[in-house]
Amino acid sequence: MPVAEVTVADPGEPVRGWIVSLQRFSLHDGPGIRTTVFLKGCHLRCLWCDNPESQAIEPQIVFRADRCIGCGVCVAICPEGAIGDADGRRRIDPERCRLCGRCVAECYAGALEQVGRLMTADEVLSQVEADRPFYEQSGGGMTLSGGEPTAQPAFARALLVGARARQIHTAIESCGDAPWAVWEGLLPFLDLILFDVKEADPALHERLTGTSGWPILDNLARLARSGKPLIVRRPVIPDCNDSPESIHRLARLVRELGSVEEIHLLPYHRLGEGKYERLGMEYALRGRASLREEDVAGLREVLLSYGFRVQIGG
Repeated sequence: MPVAEVTVADPGEPVRGWIVSLQRFSLHDGPGIRTTVFLKGCHLRCLWCDNPESQAIEPQIVFRADRCIGCGVCVAICPEGAIGDADGRRRIDPERCRLCGRCVAECYAGALEQVGRLMTADEVLSQVEADRPFYEQSGGGMTLSGGEPTAQPAFARALLVGARARQIHTAIESCGDAPWAVWEGLLPFLDLILFDVKEADPALHERLTGTSGWPILDNLARLARSGKPLIVRRPVIPDCNDSPESIHRLARLVRELGSVEEIHLLPYHRLGEGKYERLGMEYALRGRASLREEDVAGLREVLLSYGFRVQIGG
């Protein structure tokens, strides 16, 4: 499988990568208080993805219709003619947009913004390290998320190496979709792996995510044998992978790993739905109702019957 990467070729230069954002004081991406670094780039196209702005490795222009005052400056100033109106809405043609940023700079209403910043590992780590007192008091640290952090392997590794050198606890949230060689480069610098298993049936996994589940499950088995702390997580999506049969498949798979004791159920929510509109993308599950904790209580009982510790929510 291809691995997207944005780094400089000269080994004497700092490693750079594209990030979406840094989320400070996070309580849901590993133990304690954490800083979560959201990297851009992901090979999967999960029907329910709540971070579509992190799928593409390159930056994107986001249009916020609620802020637009209809002045037309962006349309007039775009040198590629990539901005126009269609179906009564302002649209940005991603095929024509060259990300020059002129529209963003001239939009004084703030209706246009670029998602994606190119940063060095040291620039990111300086912000992570600023919250060291909170990590020390709570047992927290830095979590790499996305997108899929392994889509930028050299950048992810530089962040993990830097955090380890600073004695900051490290975690990664991953769908597992990377060559094993990438994982071998990251493992020595990881303290915790949060591994999403979207579906244990590889064929159904492909229908739901656009990517075969076989390599992912192979990576999961190898990671389980690595000795690193590993928590399996399941995004629970209505009418996709929320059946008792699907959860039994997950439980049997994880039980066979032998070393994984904890599973997290992540109930579906619609918080990312508006992002698709702003990016000019179609959302496959539009209108699907969010799930509450009580909606997945029965699935939790299935996992408990296999002897796992089970947490609802990340």
